[in-house]
Amino acid sequence: MENLDKQSYKQSYTDNVELSIFSCGRESCRPGHTWGPGVRDHYLIHLVVAGRGSYQVGGRRYDLAPGDLFLAKPNQLITYTADEADPWEYYWVGFNGACANRLVQASPFTDAEPCHRCADAQAVRDAMYRIYLSRGTAPQDEARMTGYLYLFLALLMKEARETMPHAGNTGGQYVLAAVKFIQFNYSHDISVDDIAKAVGVSRSHLYRVFIAAMGQSPIDYLTAYRVDEACSLLKNTDLSVAEVAASVGFLDQFYFSRVFKRVKGMPPSRYAASLVRP
Repeated sequence: MENLDKQSYKQSYTDNVELSIFSCGRESCRPGHTWGPGVRDHYLIHLVVAGRGSYQVGGRRYDLAPGDLFLAKPNQLITYTADEADPWEYYWVGFNGACANRLVQASPFTDAEPCHRCADAQAVRDAMYRIYLSRGTAPQDEARMTGYLYLFLALLMKEARETMPHAGNTGGQYVLAAVKFIQFNYSHDISVDDIAKAVGVSRSHLYRVFIAAMGQSPIDYLTAYRVDEACSLLKNTDLSVAEVAASVGFLDQFYFSRVFKRVKGMPPSRYAASLVRP
């Protein structure tokens, strides 16, 4: 069944490999309108601005209302459905690029919590709509859209800092410092001990506050971050698996392949071969 009202723009080509818009727009859905189950090959963020609906990912269902954001990551199996009685209207932006994962990691979303309640929904809505209003095929249009995407993500980063559990206490500050250290040093041969030392706490204390704030351990976060960065390199460069491994902090190519397969369900060589390049 078709939507009631939809305004959308889809980018057909881009030269910007760092960060680029895939699509953006707004949609007022009919009762029960559903997308999925399916996967996207890019990051996709929706903001609910009216009505209600549900989002399913990772075996969990989230019931959402105006002011709620939900994130879909590349290759996640997702379904989202408009409410039968009060179908939702939402804004969305889809994007990808070599630095997309790093930016998303600094947003309020985590693997444990793919949805976020906006502190300032109107500001987020305006930021998303400015991306759509800047649409176009000329180079200056793409640059303007990407600029507004950065501003939108900056708003989410601000909300992440303000709403992270215990963000105002020392534990939250340790977590933020640890995340920042990982994002700037993941390409080196760092360990959890290195992270704890840089932050200034014991390994056990870092583990406790990280689990409480992020829903995963520091080593799991570091591993996921490295693998996501490896996926971006495999997709956007011609580096070999060994070169990608070294670029994301793995000194042993074979250990990298085992970790990659555990996280993504396939070895990096097969992942690279499955990619459709422009």
